[in-house]
Amino acid sequence: MTLIAIFFPFISFFLRGRIITSIICLILQITVIGWIPAAIWAVISLQNGRADKRNKKLVNALKKNTQ
Repeated sequence: MTLIAIFFPFISFFLRGRIITSIICLILQITVIGWIPAAIWAVISLQNGRADKRNKKLVNALKKNTQ
């Protein structure tokens, strides 16, 4: 998924269900200069999404242990 975020940033957003963000990223990606910021944005967003999922899983595990 990281390679998709680097080479096709708008598809990375689209596959994760962020349609509006995907369109904005595609507009940015159309310009040659905008490709690098779009790729960086997609990779950072992907990493943040993974971290959020991991943190949510940890919080749920902690809630189960305290009950």
